[in-house]
Amino acid sequence: MSYLSLKSLSFGLGDFELKDITFDVNEGEYFVILGHSGAGKTVILESIAGLHKVDGQVFFNGEDITQVVPEKRDIGFVYQDFALFPNMSVKENIVFAAKYKKVANQKALLDDLVEFLGLHKILNRHIDNLSGGEKQRVAIARAIFSQPKILLLDEPLSAIDPTFRNQIMKFLKDIHKKYQLTTLHVTHNFREASYLADKIAIVIDGKVVQVDDANSVLSKPASLEVAEFLGFKNIFDTSLIADEGGRMFSIDPNEIYVSSKNDLSNDYIFSGIMDECMGIVDHFKLFVNVGEHQFFIKVLKRDHANCSIQMGERLYIGFDRKDISYI
Repeated sequence: MSYLSLKSLSFGLGDFELKDITFDVNEGEYFVILGHSGAGKTVILESIAGLHKVDGQVFFNGEDITQVVPEKRDIGFVYQDFALFPNMSVKENIVFAAKYKKVANQKALLDDLVEFLGLHKILNRHIDNLSGGEKQRVAIARAIFSQPKILLLDEPLSAIDPTFRNQIMKFLKDIHKKYQLTTLHVTHNFREASYLADKIAIVIDGKVVQVDDANSVLSKPASLEVAEFLGFKNIFDTSLIADEGGRMFSIDPNEIYVSSKNDLSNDYIFSGIMDECMGIVDHFKLFVNVGEHQFFIKVLKRDHANCSIQMGERLYIGFDRKDISYI
């Protein structure tokens, strides 16, 4: 039995519509909902939390909680803007849940959160005097202090300085493990999803278009729509590689070999014309025309001292069957 199940969840909000959302989350899982801004990701979290009257059903541990009010769902929610109480201190924000529910071992839990999240020096500060990273830690501490059955994170890294994002991603993974949480995390960032997720649901225009373990979703898109959303490059009909299956395929720009001579030994080799070569920090971006198709290729500068093949010159490119992703 799944820990959390959404069954045919639908909801209209102005011109936007959430359509037939169905997926399962296992206990202890880090589940990422991935999609562009405006795709409906936050509305899904809010529906799980009980903030919208929806069609369809939400099950927790086999129990239908669709009509259960938000405060009875035992869900911790960390919004993108943190939604902290500005008239309260950090400590008062963290322990707020104790005003409306019984929290077991309050002092021990508070002490543990303060220690783990490094909040000692700011406990008595007011919210207006905190940085974005400090507000995030306080919001997460408040959510965990309520001892939620499920933790919902809405774009938790969007307000964080990019230089600290790796540190914060590790911090989120550590929190998830330490407090044995079941976490749903909304993001538009593929890197976040790849690092954190056990499972990923991709949402496009209010619909879940693919759900699977993180590696399968990110490496084996279920449709052309998903492949394009994930930024797959070099998407061509399989007839290009003499496969008449009527499918599409993609080849990673980093897995394509380049030579000015016809000396490659890959499974698939093509003769092409250099259209453009762009130098980018540690690599070159090549655009090579093969008939009516254009390949995008990345080669490391350490392997190619310069763009020795000039625009308009002939070259050879190759790749192997094992590196192809079929769509």
